[in-house]
Amino acid sequence: MTSNQAARRLGKTDILVTPIGLGVMQFSGGSGGFRFMFDDIPQVDKNQIIAGALDGGINWFDTAEMYGRGRSEHALATGLSAAGRQDEDVIVCTKWFPILRTAANIGKTIDVRLRHLNGYSIDQYIVHQPWGFSSPEQEMNAMADLLEAGKIRSIGVSNFNVERMHRAHKALAARGMKLATNQVQYSLLDRGIEHNGLLEAAKELGVSIVAWGPLASGLLSGKFHKDPRVLERTPIGRRMRLRDQIDRTRPLIEALDAISKQYEATIAQVALNWLVHFSGETVLAIPGASKVHQAQEAAGAMRFRLSETDMATLDEVSRAI
Repeated sequence: MTSNQAARRLGKTDILVTPIGLGVMQFSGGSGGFRFMFDDIPQVDKNQIIAGALDGGINWFDTAEMYGRGRSEHALATGLSAAGRQDEDVIVCTKWFPILRTAANIGKTIDVRLRHLNGYSIDQYIVHQPWGFSSPEQEMNAMADLLEAGKIRSIGVSNFNVERMHRAHKALAARGMKLATNQVQYSLLDRGIEHNGLLEAAKELGVSIVAWGPLASGLLSGKFHKDPRVLERTPIGRRMRLRDQIDRTRPLIEALDAISKQYEATIAQVALNWLVHFSGETVLAIPGASKVHQAQEAAGAMRFRLSETDMATLDEVSRAI
């Protein structure tokens, strides 16, 4: 790892990752419902995005079955191969989609996930949502079977509340295994897990929180505040969600901007740095990227560490919004 921030474990596993990974949901753009969220990205550009993240020190990537029914997984594998990275060089996380399915589907579809990843192992397999037809216990037992079979290296969940996370953790513990992560929405603009008990429970259980949406759909980059024309060029699905939030979030963007100058960093880098340090080592982040400079920017957020004073300032401004 070329990052000058120490690697962290995924939960209590022996899998080491950089504090910031790269989410590749954007690689599903151009198909299905995602065409309203993301523009289609040519594979050559996806390759450059992956290379930019790797060159910046990022060593892990997050994808999912849901992201284009394998489109994102396949594009990620293609990009890793184009960058000359072998399976053992990178950490890959993907997700099983539970809606309208039972836990029995986990074992039936794992080979499809592996086929799309084209030779790259599943270092972490994640239940993508808490809305399947089966209980958390049944889902975790199906995941445990895959772990015992050597088809995956660790187990995570996504968007589980405190009660479901505890149930998942207990079910795996009964099998002598660990729940490694819970992926949830978390950023300076969405701090619900600090108040609903989830962050505290994760710390107690030794579960890593993986923050999705760490830049709040780009709001925490400041680009929409500095140039409103950027918003008008954004796909309509994101544009509708962002338009009403520009004025409300301006005080935080101004605070981030002022602090960024001290570190010769960007606004987005300061927002990411705050996220992965404010709660110790519990929180990891998976920003996305649709352009290579965004992947490079995300990796660059690991080259410095905010002071306790600066983190406290951002905490205070964030809470006032």
